[in-house]
Amino acid sequence: MGDRGDMKFILHMSDHPVQFKDEGNKHFQAGDIDKAIECYTNAIKTCKDKMLLGVIHRNRSACYLKKENYAQAASDASRAIDVNASDIKALYRRCQAYEKLGKLDMAFKDVQRCATIEPKNKTFLETLRRLGAEIQQKLKTTFSTDSRVQNMFDILLEEEADKEKKEKAANNLIVLAREDAGAERIFQNNGMSLLIQLIDTGKPEMVLAAIRTLSGMCTGHKARATAIIYFVGIDKLCSIMATDNEEIAVATCNLFQCVYDSLTGGDKRVYGKEESLVLDSTKDLKTILLALLDMIVNKNVSGHGRDQALNLLSKNVPRKDKKDQDHSKTLFTIDHGLKKILKVCGQVPDLPNQLPMTDNTQLIASILLNKLYDDLRCDPERDNFRDICDEYIKNKFDPNNMDKNIHAINALSGLLQGPFEVGNILAGRQGVMEMMVALCGSEREVDQLVAVEALIHASSKMSRASFIITNGVSLLKDIYKKTKNEKIKIRALVGLCKLGSAGGDDYSMRQFAEGSTEKLAKQCRKWLCNPSIDVRTRKWAIEGLAYLTNDADVKDDFVEDEPAMRAMFELSKSTDKTILYAVACTLVNCTNSYDKKEIIPELVQLAQFSKQHVPEQHPKDKKDFVAKRVKRLLKAGVISALTCMVKADSSILTDQTKEMLARVFLALAEDAKDRGTIVAQGGGKALIPLALEGTEAGKIRASHALAKIAAISNPDIAFPGERIYEVVRPLVSLLNTERDGLQNYEALMGLTNLAALNDKLRVKIIKEKALPEIENYMFEEHEQIRQAATECMCNLVVCKEVQERYMEDGNDKLKLLVLLCSEDDEKLQRAAAGALAMLTAAQKKLCTKLTLVTVQWMEILQRLCLHDNLQVQHRGLVIVYNMLNADSELAKKLIESEILEILSVIGKQEDNPSKQEVIDVARSCLVKAMDLGLIKPFS
Repeated sequence: MGDRGDMKFILHMSDHPVQFKDEGNKHFQAGDIDKAIECYTNAIKTCKDKMLLGVIHRNRSACYLKKENYAQAASDASRAIDVNASDIKALYRRCQAYEKLGKLDMAFKDVQRCATIEPKNKTFLETLRRLGAEIQQKLKTTFSTDSRVQNMFDILLEEEADKEKKEKAANNLIVLAREDAGAERIFQNNGMSLLIQLIDTGKPEMVLAAIRTLSGMCTGHKARATAIIYFVGIDKLCSIMATDNEEIAVATCNLFQCVYDSLTGGDKRVYGKEESLVLDSTKDLKTILLALLDMIVNKNVSGHGRDQALNLLSKNVPRKDKKDQDHSKTLFTIDHGLKKILKVCGQVPDLPNQLPMTDNTQLIASILLNKLYDDLRCDPERDNFRDICDEYIKNKFDPNNMDKNIHAINALSGLLQGPFEVGNILAGRQGVMEMMVALCGSEREVDQLVAVEALIHASSKMSRASFIITNGVSLLKDIYKKTKNEKIKIRALVGLCKLGSAGGDDYSMRQFAEGSTEKLAKQCRKWLCNPSIDVRTRKWAIEGLAYLTNDADVKDDFVEDEPAMRAMFELSKSTDKTILYAVACTLVNCTNSYDKKEIIPELVQLAQFSKQHVPEQHPKDKKDFVAKRVKRLLKAGVISALTCMVKADSSILTDQTKEMLARVFLALAEDAKDRGTIVAQGGGKALIPLALEGTEAGKIRASHALAKIAAISNPDIAFPGERIYEVVRPLVSLLNTERDGLQNYEALMGLTNLAALNDKLRVKIIKEKALPEIENYMFEEHEQIRQAATECMCNLVVCKEVQERYMEDGNDKLKLLVLLCSEDDEKLQRAAAGALAMLTAAQKKLCTKLTLVTVQWMEILQRLCLHDNLQVQHRGLVIVYNMLNADSELAKKLIESEILEILSVIGKQEDNPSKQEVIDVARSCLVKAMDLGLIKPFS
């Protein structure tokens, strides 16, 4: 969008909006409010004048007040206030609307501004007094011991109270607990014991209300967090999280997180007398860790409870910043809980007497193992980790007990999915491969399933798959041919798929014969689309495709098969989140959004000469094929699948998976025509968390995709509500020299659009320290980047802070703007002249300063006033008008120059709708010159 040329500096209105407005006024006075609204709405649609638009919105606001549509009345009044912050009528109308909407504090602020502007107005003073009294009364009622808190608990604990009443009381209690004063009020009035009573009812809705209230009470408050540990008890919290109710498990996990954050220093308050309560929380933290480790191997804990316990460990034990030297929590967890985590990995759901688990439990455990191993700082610590794992698996092997053996192999699978290095070493230990072969030949289906899955996980890292290629291919082929069990057949095939794709996308490095991968992929697609096969087994078909789609023929066949794509997208939305990584891999392959090695012709010739291997690109990996695949994926509904995947609230959505999703989004947003589809299906919102969290590469790609969307979309639609403010930081992150030119340009375009919306966004851009970067890009040699930066600045100069930077002495900011007005690029001239026009209108001192920055200022100003482009000419004339208003000496200098002749020629032209704005400004300049006595009328 950029600086769209729609800033009006001199009031001018076409007949239509004025006519509609006048008509609306008549209808309003006659009491026909509906007709008045209709006229004002038509006026708004046709009006391009900013000041007039503010007046019309203010008038329509009065209509909506009469109609008792208070939300719309407030919205229209706000638009009028955006144009003129001291529009007293609009401020008072918004105050009335806010009062009716129950937003007393906001209404009070508006009438306070009215009373400041007109301190003797009795209406304003009376409203101010009345609202102040109402707010005081509301606060008293809200926090009164007897009424509010006690009343809510009475309703919740009363057996006879109706369901709707109880739900309302529960929600009120939760909301109250989120406010510090409300939380303290609950705490001081026997709230803890009443909340325990609610939990003890055992009713899910009461338990949820109590847990969420406790979360609000202890957020950021160390003393109350400590009190919860002692009043409620860690064991009791664990037993609540252990229940087979996902909502309660997640809420209790959130409570644990709030307690943990408060105890580990998220709370910076000074407590005085309470300090003794919270001096040392180390013991409490260790108690929580031990309780969570006990939970993960407790048979009485539900699958959801186990998942949340593992998630808490995963989030809180490893260091968030590797620069932090203290990793004692990791060492403590390894000493007290590594074998317990391995026990979870070793569970075989198909056997009796196993721990209750969800589809996600074992993968969450593997991710935790990986994070713990990754957090170790030296070889002795890693050796210790490996030795504990080695001992655990060795002790499970038993020639007389097949169940123990498959537990050991499954634990090994868990390591292969987590810290692969450890799993790979253990897989090479004497007897392990033999055990896998023995299990593959077993009569029991479960033995074969476990062994084949272990083989698959062992071949995950292509560079290290040679051991398995040597030993496993013939074994898997044998199983695939002989077994009649679909579950085992599909897993054997996935193993072959993984081994068959060891060459990546290098066309010349295929492991299998020509056509084999396509056949394997066809079989995978067939299984994927078969609803009679269980979800767990169909998931393996996607695992196969994740590897086979390295082959461009397979990619093309897959995107041609719409039912297969839709089946994959549906599975990605299921509760089984272990599928996310495989789906993300498949999409990265299909969109070719992986990192590609640059092929340098000279090095290729050198390699050929020395008979070294040269990677080859498949013909179907060229740009036009990739573009077609992107279109097919979008048509099949890939965006809704991606948005659902991003929402996965679990440690399974690892930083690596987030990065892959960001890569896919960026590839999908490549063509500007597709960005509307991405926005319509919620892709804009889904990108924000990917841009804020994850790997550096992932955040950059997600930020770039956001920039692409923000650069050409209406930001209000792409990022509705408060989300729009979260977009600023990712865009600003692309404004540095390490990012490429396209990223800089699209980020600047996106920020230009955001800056055009409202003051709050402009302030946010400034707070994110974007100004110095934008100023730097205004010096950029690349024309488009320089133009985008200048357009962005043009939209930011309405901020006082930006104006002050231009008023400071000792910099060339103003000089740069003046010189940019003399460039040949019209768009650049328009943006620079627009910025100067607004700066000189806002700050009279800048009019004088403008004449000192360069001796060419007069020549540049004359060129602007004579410009062929009407928008540029209009802005040049506005600068002249501002200078005439700023200083009489400066006005004299202008009128004594050729500027007078230019103004006279333009001002004497006949009225012409196509250039009326320009003519009107020139006439306004001449009128001002007459008022100053510098020229005579009709001279």
